[in-house]
Amino acid sequence: MPREKLILICQSGGEFMTNDDGSMSYIGGEAHALDVNHETQFDDLKLKVAEIANLECKTVSIKYFLPGNKRTLISLSNDKDLRRMIEFHQNSVTADVFVMGKEGFNRDNIGMLVNSRPSGIKLAETLNQVASHATVTVTPDNPVTPPCSVVAIDKTPRRRKRETTSRSKPGNPIAPSTSPITVDMTSTPADTVKRRRRAPQLKANGSDSSQETPNQIITVDVDGDFNIPSTLSISNDISLEKQVSSWKDGIKGVGQEFKSVYEFRDALQKYAIAHRFVYKLKKNDTNRASGRCVSEGCCWRIHASWVPSAKSFKIKRMVDSHTCGGQSWKSAHPTKNWLVGIIKDRLKDAPQHKPKDIAKSIFDDFGIRLNYTQVWRGIEDAREQLLGSYKEAYNQLPKLCEKIEETNPKSSSKLTVSEDKRFQRLFLSFHPLIYGFENGCRPILFLDSTSLKSKYQETFLAATSLDGDDGLFPVAFAIVDVESDNNWQWFLEELKCTFSNSRQLTFVFDREKRLNKVVPHVFENAYCGYSIPHLIDSFKGSLKGPFHGDGKGSLPISFIGAAHAVRVDGFKKFTEQIKRVSLSAYGWVMEIEPEHWANAYFKGELYNHCTLLNGENLYSTWIEEARELPIVQKINALCCKTMDLLNTRRMDMSKWCSRLTPSKELKIKDETSKARGLKVLFSSDTLFEVHDDSIHVVNIDSWDCSCLLWKSTGIPCSHAIAVFNCTGKSLYDYCSRYFKVDSFHVTYSKSISPILSNGKLVEKLTLLNPEKEDYSDFVGILPPCPSRQVSQQKVKKTKIERAVKRDVSCSRCKESGHNKATCKAVL
Repeated sequence: MPREKLILICQSGGEFMTNDDGSMSYIGGEAHALDVNHETQFDDLKLKVAEIANLECKTVSIKYFLPGNKRTLISLSNDKDLRRMIEFHQNSVTADVFVMGKEGFNRDNIGMLVNSRPSGIKLAETLNQVASHATVTVTPDNPVTPPCSVVAIDKTPRRRKRETTSRSKPGNPIAPSTSPITVDMTSTPADTVKRRRRAPQLKANGSDSSQETPNQIITVDVDGDFNIPSTLSISNDISLEKQVSSWKDGIKGVGQEFKSVYEFRDALQKYAIAHRFVYKLKKNDTNRASGRCVSEGCCWRIHASWVPSAKSFKIKRMVDSHTCGGQSWKSAHPTKNWLVGIIKDRLKDAPQHKPKDIAKSIFDDFGIRLNYTQVWRGIEDAREQLLGSYKEAYNQLPKLCEKIEETNPKSSSKLTVSEDKRFQRLFLSFHPLIYGFENGCRPILFLDSTSLKSKYQETFLAATSLDGDDGLFPVAFAIVDVESDNNWQWFLEELKCTFSNSRQLTFVFDREKRLNKVVPHVFENAYCGYSIPHLIDSFKGSLKGPFHGDGKGSLPISFIGAAHAVRVDGFKKFTEQIKRVSLSAYGWVMEIEPEHWANAYFKGELYNHCTLLNGENLYSTWIEEARELPIVQKINALCCKTMDLLNTRRMDMSKWCSRLTPSKELKIKDETSKARGLKVLFSSDTLFEVHDDSIHVVNIDSWDCSCLLWKSTGIPCSHAIAVFNCTGKSLYDYCSRYFKVDSFHVTYSKSISPILSNGKLVEKLTLLNPEKEDYSDFVGILPPCPSRQVSQQKVKKTKIERAVKRDVSCSRCKESGHNKATCKAVL
């Protein structure tokens, strides 16, 4: 009988080690016990393990082993995965889970979790007892309030010069950065926040809502000789209006004492928020601080200094009146550190925020207008603070390569740099992928490239195959500084070195990449095919009128029909249809070498039934999700996605009961239904005639039928199945081995071990293995120099000589200098 609850042994802080037999063990760290059941929600479990392991909730990753399998780690990512894990361990009392993530638990996540759902945290009964102190329920009696902030402005000549330079560079302006900020000077900060809070609620619900969002004051970190505020927080037990009102008395005047300069700065920051003005600290160190209003001519001043005898920071002088009329608040411009801090908070909640969205939210929240360039640079700095230096990440690549080969034996990695130590190329191929391709996948590889969408404009090269269920199977990938024939040849050479057998391969790629010369140079006996999705796009782009007959819309359909036709007469039939509609389209089709894409002429492994499949589709989504990460973390993210793909398909495969993969089993059933009623005549033990609308000859010895479908698909056609029904033979014995579940098992039989521990390299670069000459010299690697796109290059404008004006003569009066329309002569 299944158990109602499961005890999770949550282990964290250790690392995985690979044993000699390929199994993995977890060494070191701490362990905590939690109870879960089918009512437990994944988000609640994730929050709790983040708290007990002191990890940042958003970075937490939870993994576990299947019972009896210590080779493959399974990831938990949603409620369905959690319920599935409980079902797998329904006969067990305990289950080990392994928790990884970035250190530092933020208790604000509890409030964020509450806001994400209308109810409080819902855990298993015993888990609730452990985590009761972390359970929060939002009710109308416990409202919370949204944020407000203040901008501290840096007015020194040094900082001013840098800001002026930044604004002078071209950018797509969202609004001029020099425009004054529109602020209602008669309202308090609390009024502004309340209006901003109520507007979206009325828009979404049509009325006021009693449940409000959590409140937190965003702090501004200003460098240089200006005010350095500490965290400004608002208690949920006190209303925003009362809190801001109390800040007005934070600075009382001469003689007021503080414990330190930091307490003074904090009080002054809150005082400025409450009174809505901007100040700068002219002198600012641990012994003294002198500030004044940023508006020219305003008499507001303050000076405080450390008093050793009293051991306190004391206000010595203060002029507590403004003559600027609030102009300092209107003329506020954000400093770099303030802007980076605000953007960093937004990126934590939504990493994919666009510059325009961030600029709009800053204007809505603070009334400050920013142009695109300012926001974009702020995003770059904020991401570097959150994720680490993009530049320094390249220096970790040697250690990454060494770690890959250490954690995944027989895997291949190759890093090359230029003479000036700049990154050029990185090749990665895991042994489980090569093994799965050579022993379970068809001999076909899709070659494709996509941009990594980083500031250094690297290109991602990938080789992808097809498994027995027509699913894309990653084989190897590389990152290069620029896409070129030399880099493609290098990638193919490295790929060839990883293969242990020499079977004849078929390569499929975009025709415009012109790899039909590079591929045969490396793989002598390989077949080259053109990617059908890319050909269709190029075909549609080349279409020009006039069009006749069925019109332009019929041309792509006819083109796909020509590609799929297995007979030459079928190919000619569809191309004639194209010719009747457009002669230019017909000429384009015949010029692109049908022997590289049409089934009727192609000699390699047929692939056109996979019209919508493309290797780029597998990686493009993964790259988009990890586009903001530094290169090492980006590679690790791609590897984790590959691991999850293998684990997911391995779990799905465990539910199959058929001999063929699901997609091929459906194909067999379809052909079997067509075989009913067909007449079979025996010619010999291996040759048969099958009669339907026409006569077809089936040779079961050579796995061939005159309809050519059996040979082109690897699945017996209806004519062959009719023969098997008459002879009592099993049709499964005549299916391609690649489509059998046993081959699918082999494809996904091996697992990739995790590369990084807690998302980072465990050892420092200085601990590189000196015996590995390949990597010991790679120290101080620099990122590649991004090549400037042709469209971005400045084109010198050449002066075009004006054409000599021809003489105009009037056809009415025969005079020159005007025409008939402007003729004023009286005849």
